[in-house]
Amino acid sequence: MTEAVEQAVEIINSRDVLSVDAAIILGAGLGAVAEGLDDPITIPYADLPGFPPGHSEPDGVLVVANHDGMNVAYMRGRAEFHESGDSAAMAVPLETLAMLGATNFILTGGVGSVRGDMHPGNLVLITDHINFGGINPLIGMSADGGYIALTEAYDPKLFRRLKRATLHCGVQTHEGVMMWFSGPSFETPAEIKMARTLGADVVTTSMASEVILARRLGVNVAAVGAVTYYGAGFQGGAPRHDQTIKQAQAAAIGMRRLLRAFPKTRELTPA
Repeated sequence: MTEAVEQAVEIINSRDVLSVDAAIILGAGLGAVAEGLDDPITIPYADLPGFPPGHSEPDGVLVVANHDGMNVAYMRGRAEFHESGDSAAMAVPLETLAMLGATNFILTGGVGSVRGDMHPGNLVLITDHINFGGINPLIGMSADGGYIALTEAYDPKLFRRLKRATLHCGVQTHEGVMMWFSGPSFETPAEIKMARTLGADVVTTSMASEVILARRLGVNVAAVGAVTYYGAGFQGGAPRHDQTIKQAQAAAIGMRRLLRAFPKTRELTPA
């Protein structure tokens, strides 16, 4: 445990949060998922060493609330690789949440569709990823644990719990493989064709590095993508950042329903 993690845990404990059961990382435009909670405890990132700087309110906060007997911590906003070139920028927040007891991590973020039946506004449960960026956040960390297996990077039990949650909330989801690009530019039409050829269903500039970091901590990981655009040249896709944010905000309604239903599955399918 690094000094930053130790300090962040102490600060969170001092705000009457002694433990959490699950952690949910909310991508750009999805912050509304953490709204309307009962008796939330909110801690600005600015108060927590190692948490992402520079987020404007209402994002840039850690929100903890209880759902059906489960303490859930929401991160409203993440550090993205393309902001700093540091693929391990989320290491401290993820380790902090793990040290607080979170054993299940659900990552969310915007994705681009390269499949005809996945439309903007849809939600996609990620089954695996392709790291096309070629950048690994564990570089330099191998001395304290060696290679990390990613055979089941996306935990099958957690995946089934999310599928069961769709029955509770009535939100339809797709399933698919995600290809990670570094950003901050969108993909080219040629890259989208390549992604489809290699077996990807969606593309993104987030989540994959966090999955790798979280698996190093030994926690269960799932990811839910909100389709915010069609890939360049596919189905007429010509993505723009402002449009993807608006689509993410619209998709946040279904994402919130899905994630609020997740704690109800705990006894039915323990992770």
